[in-house]
Amino acid sequence: MSEILVLVEQVDGEVKKVTLELLTLARSLGTPSAVWAGPGFTADAKARLAEYGAEKVYVAGSADVVDYVVAPKAELLAQLVGSAAPSAVLVAATAEGKEVAGRLAVKTDSGVITDAVGVGDGLVADQSIFGGGVNVHSRVTKGTPIIAVRPNSTAPSPAPAAGAEEEVSVALSDAAKASKIVDRVKQEKGARPELTEAAIVVSGGRGVGSAENFSVIENLADVLGAAVGASRAATDAGWYPHQFQVGQTGKTVSPQLYIAAGISGAIQHRAGMQTAKTIIAINKDPEAPIFELADFGVVGDLHQVVPQLADEVSKRK
Repeated sequence: MSEILVLVEQVDGEVKKVTLELLTLARSLGTPSAVWAGPGFTADAKARLAEYGAEKVYVAGSADVVDYVVAPKAELLAQLVGSAAPSAVLVAATAEGKEVAGRLAVKTDSGVITDAVGVGDGLVADQSIFGGGVNVHSRVTKGTPIIAVRPNSTAPSPAPAAGAEEEVSVALSDAAKASKIVDRVKQEKGARPELTEAAIVVSGGRGVGSAENFSVIENLADVLGAAVGASRAATDAGWYPHQFQVGQTGKTVSPQLYIAAGISGAIQHRAGMQTAKTIIAINKDPEAPIFELADFGVVGDLHQVVPQLADEVSKRK
């Protein structure tokens, strides 16, 4: 089968869940080959990638690949596209991943698809566009298809493969070294999962009422082992940090379960969460637009409904 390159997302040598999703997806399209950019490749990382189907792991262990902003990863992938001639390149549709995809498309004179929520036969991608108002099928018709896939679009499943390691080196251009990273500050990781990778997200909106009341949302999230999100109205009001905003101008999530509490369902917010597998809406306004999108809806005051829901979940643990 044809080779599919998957750019590995990792933190301190730990492979992120979205990479396992991409490897799972790549197995349905061809033969997955993982691409490790930068230092930190370990036997554990190799075993993890092989566990989820990587037949080969290209390792570019030079610090130069990660000491400069984004561009070196695009040059590394461009070199591999030239030497390995893969059928496609899959990256995570994160802020950095989409920039890598765009740069790679220019370097290889290829077409690029971003924010795909699925890829099927013939490398036809499913996309949600125009603020989430339209679902389309897209296919690259020029060069090597480069596809950025949203996290949580594919359920990761193991399928052990060889994971043969192959070291590669890349000669970076002067342009790729134009912006150097001079310092890194490690953010303390909380107990909750990362918003864009979480399987469950509990979000609060204007209906929460205040920053203090967001503890109701956080409590339900902690009971479910979920991430916390917020609507633009809530973040603009200063009730919750902007990095947790879900929506067209915030983060895009595709969890297995999305609970929207006190969120009206404006198109801006819907664009960031409507690809969730199951959506539960809690709102005291029965005419709220969010109910048009929800799989299950509860008409009621979130300050009464959410604590009861948290209690019931706790009882079943």
